[in-house]
Amino acid sequence: MGTLGAILKHPDDFYPLLKLKMAMKHAEKQIPQQPHWGFCYTMLHKVSRSFALVIQQLGPQLRDAVCVFYLVLRALDTVEDDTSIATDVKLPILISFHRHIYDCEWHFSCGTKDYKVLMDQFHHVSTAFSELGKGHQGAIEEITRRMGAGMAKFISKEVETIDDYDEYCHYVAGLVGLGLSKLFHASQLEDLAPDDLSNSMGLFLQKTNIIRDYLEDINEIPKCRMFWPREIWSKYVNKLEDLKYEENSVKAVQCLNDMVTNSLIHVNDCLKYMSALQDPAIFRFCAIPQIMAIGTLALCYNNIEVFRGVVKMRRGKITTRTSFCLVNYNLNIL
Repeated sequence: MGTLGAILKHPDDFYPLLKLKMAMKHAEKQIPQQPHWGFCYTMLHKVSRSFALVIQQLGPQLRDAVCVFYLVLRALDTVEDDTSIATDVKLPILISFHRHIYDCEWHFSCGTKDYKVLMDQFHHVSTAFSELGKGHQGAIEEITRRMGAGMAKFISKEVETIDDYDEYCHYVAGLVGLGLSKLFHASQLEDLAPDDLSNSMGLFLQKTNIIRDYLEDINEIPKCRMFWPREIWSKYVNKLEDLKYEENSVKAVQCLNDMVTNSLIHVNDCLKYMSALQDPAIFRFCAIPQIMAIGTLALCYNNIEVFRGVVKMRRGKITTRTSFCLVNYNLNIL
């Protein structure tokens, strides 16, 4: 009833949502028959439907590499995010995760729901990884190693300054941008992009998520984990959690706008990065998440609801914006 109600309220969303449904059905038919690849693509749809669509419109060789890359980093992120894991257990796993991807029997139980399934059956991801080309394997291993080390560093390190904020976002997202650029280059589809531009592609997306997820993160059980830098929020309140209280609404919105403004410094780099792309499928893959991010920031800006509940773009609006990009670049699955 929720989806039907939304369509009745916004009838212009119907056609884009129908096209999205058709695209998802088409993508599901492309899932390979081998059990390990079937697991990877099925799990990709479960942990990120939006990324699953843009990944599956890539060419076969690159599509497989990016699918595995995404799941490896999603698994690493699941370990980092699970606040129930003791630090003395978590640290060695983060630091050695890049070696586990070569072990087709390794798994570690953590996370919840679909993320727990991913971790419990991680051997399928490792098996798929073993079938990738050496260039793709090397890029994935390197980024996983660097990201795991960076995550381990921030387990016991607070985000105090804007430099800390940029460093943390580099480890968890900027490195994803670097890794994707390496995968594009290893597939001989793109020139190797400069590291600073690749880094900004990831930072823009990560900062958007950190801003949007304030309330979810501050209420995390058993222990909250927050990445808003003290250098910004301390100008407005004494404690970060004070932003969610109604009496601080004016200060909260001022702080929010400060955070959004900080994230916008990466937009020019993102445009430079995308303007240099040559392969249409890779352009779509990169552009669609950026479109969604800028739309999310526009929704968050000056919006007190960031501190009251979940702020997300309406699904129909997301579909309309992404469909525009896809249709204008002749995406065959639509």
